[in-house]
Amino acid sequence: MTDTVEISRADRRAARRRQRAESPLLKIPFRQLRNPLRPLEILSPDQIEELHLASLRILEEVGLDFMDNEALDLWQKAGARVDRAAQHVWIDRGLLLETIATAPATFTWRARNPERDVSIGGNFITFGPNGGMVYTSNLDIGRRPGTMQDYENFVRLSHMCNVLHFGCWEQVTPQDVPVSVRHLRRLYAGFTLSDKAVMEAAHGREITGDIIKMAEIVFGDLSGDPVVGDVINVNSPLRYDSRMLGGLITYARAGQVCFITPFILAGAMSPITLASALAQQNAEALAGIALTQLVRPGAPAIYGGFTTNVDMKSGSPAFGTPEGAWALAIGAQLARRYNLPYRASGSLTTAKVPDAQAAYETLWTLWPCILAHSNLIMHAAGWLEGGLTASFEKFIIDVENLAMFYHFLGGFEISDETLALDMIAEVGPGGHHFGTPHTQARYSTEFYPSVLSDRQPYDTWREAGGLDAMQRAHIVWQELLASYEQPSLDPAIDEALQDYIARRERELEGKNLYDS
Repeated sequence: MTDTVEISRADRRAARRRQRAESPLLKIPFRQLRNPLRPLEILSPDQIEELHLASLRILEEVGLDFMDNEALDLWQKAGARVDRAAQHVWIDRGLLLETIATAPATFTWRARNPERDVSIGGNFITFGPNGGMVYTSNLDIGRRPGTMQDYENFVRLSHMCNVLHFGCWEQVTPQDVPVSVRHLRRLYAGFTLSDKAVMEAAHGREITGDIIKMAEIVFGDLSGDPVVGDVINVNSPLRYDSRMLGGLITYARAGQVCFITPFILAGAMSPITLASALAQQNAEALAGIALTQLVRPGAPAIYGGFTTNVDMKSGSPAFGTPEGAWALAIGAQLARRYNLPYRASGSLTTAKVPDAQAAYETLWTLWPCILAHSNLIMHAAGWLEGGLTASFEKFIIDVENLAMFYHFLGGFEISDETLALDMIAEVGPGGHHFGTPHTQARYSTEFYPSVLSDRQPYDTWREAGGLDAMQRAHIVWQELLASYEQPSLDPAIDEALQDYIARRERELEGKNLYDS
């Protein structure tokens, strides 16, 4: 987005008056969601088995690159066929299936505030914020490179919106901070500006080692349930690079969470057919999960899916497509086949602004995530432009959708009281129920109270400023930030974190951490 949108002061004041009451988004208590629906199953059990067998053939006959000596050592010791010169590994199906069997089906992800711990796996759903964006945008500034202030504001918003279960996940790249120390500043913000569970980069051994050290300062002994984790991206097709392997090995050895996620664009990183793309995704994901178990049996690992089609006109990723929806749902079926938690992504779109395209592509992604019983839904709020831009307005629009899912999945009661047959009889034909005791007792709590949707008549809407959803979302995120209160942190822990960061910044000044 290159152009800013002007909103008059009068329009802002009118909208703020409407929003002055406590936002419905803040009234939702922090809680885990359980999915009461039957999981969507696109493929039959026999078709899932065909994909399973195809992926085993890929692992046995084609193999994968593992571009790290320690990873090659682990595979060789386990009995896999290893070509060290080519950094290539072929994995026998018996070895693979025996190894992944030690990965836990469910686990608890601890937060700094124990009341915000989250369960991963089973029929639990957790939502994580946007992650890894280079640019940020809002209606005041347009689109520009992300800053540390942007990052901190996204963490504050993620902390305040209880439909999100994680406080931080690299929401936007702070490009005003030196590359060598960004991970330190990000994680400090995550630990101090929120008390929710945190995610932070698994990029090589040195960065991941710093994250483990900072987590130890906050949590003490890390031998229990995990407290931090991140994506391990496969360099599809069929390659794990040294940076990702360093992060995987470091996190797994410390008992922290790896979500192993191939990024496959059918037609580019795999053959063009979805069946082939999913067979390859399965092979790549299972190989990475198996490696986590070779490092440390029982280490928490999540099966990640990020398969979609390429746009054959531009060569770019296409998000919010029917093919992407198929891949999300079938990925969940495959994860259940191996009794593993499943990671998906929820607000994906190639739209450049939070417009109609952004809305429908996001819902073509989010609905399949929910229906398929995804356990960890990343990028659930704020994603724009194929993942290049984190939008404050899109963040609020997406959070509103997540809040509606909370309401939807909570279901409704059927009882004598809710059937209200006595009210139907009392009002009778041709009347109305606005004034009945049943309506009066429930009118403020019965329906989801939207913070964004405008349901006024046209003339009233125009008189109130005529703001569209993006403009209303702009006001909402500013109002939320204005009411932010930082959670408390033991001053001794805060001081220890700052001391560690100061020392490491001196040590890392000017250092290239890409391969370390």
